[in-house]
Amino acid sequence: MISSQLGDRSKSLARAFEKRACEVHLTRLEAVHFDSTSPSGFAMPGFGNTLPDAVLVRSMGAGTFEAVTRRLSILHALGSLGVMVWNSAQSIERCVDKSMTTFLLQQAGIPTPPTFAVEGLEQAQAVAERELSNGPLVLKPLFGAQGKGIKLIRKVQDLPAPDLMADTYYLQRYIRRDGPPYRDFRVFVCAGRVVDMMIRRGDDWVTNVQRGAVPEAVPLALRAQLSDLALRAARAVGAGFAGVDIVPAADGSLPVIEVNSMPAWAGLQTVAQTDVGEAIVEGMLSALDATRSIPLQTAVPV
Repeated sequence: MISSQLGDRSKSLARAFEKRACEVHLTRLEAVHFDSTSPSGFAMPGFGNTLPDAVLVRSMGAGTFEAVTRRLSILHALGSLGVMVWNSAQSIERCVDKSMTTFLLQQAGIPTPPTFAVEGLEQAQAVAERELSNGPLVLKPLFGAQGKGIKLIRKVQDLPAPDLMADTYYLQRYIRRDGPPYRDFRVFVCAGRVVDMMIRRGDDWVTNVQRGAVPEAVPLALRAQLSDLALRAARAVGAGFAGVDIVPAADGSLPVIEVNSMPAWAGLQTVAQTDVGEAIVEGMLSALDATRSIPLQTAVPV
């Protein structure tokens, strides 16, 4: 199992694998490196000259563009050698890059807000001048997570300097909704089914649990529609498991705003009827068994 934080959630997943007679190694992706002197081409903690049967990517951690590129290259390379990587490097790339996520959602016919991703302040200003007459825009870091760095743009002058945005501007139409308190939905999808879902309610319009939003159960009447949207969104990005964020707009629509291929579930678990970690383990082992002609008996590293 690969995770930038080898805390309680990662250890819980490891125990769930071990209960199923899997050998588990916990490591950070930063600790895995290419090694052309090794028969496998890798130096991977706990494996010597061998490779694991599968890798579960729990999280990757922050880093420079070069560092993140190297980590994704490792996942691509492992996949090319027949190691099942869950989620795959391709699906992680599609979700980490918000502009690609939006493109794939739109191409799949899934409702998502009008979105513009441009380079340079001049192009961003042109978008803002054209679009602000229709309402505010939300500026998001292209590779951000957990609601960090999000800014509401009400006038062209609100756009930050290029050096603060790596000269890249991802602008999305602000979805008008009731509040405060504000709310959105997080739906956790795994192996083609919905594990569970929650409302995130908070005084801030950015309704992330990490920013103080409170998890609540989703009414039964909404679950079928939310499930359908989330399953379609996960398929669109090719994710084996994902956290899909859906916003209840004031006009009654339910646009999908993000698909997270390395989702946390601590908040969800407080209201979920299912053990999310156990569902991930079951989903991954089922996917791995489907690729093998014999039952799984060998190691599953993280």
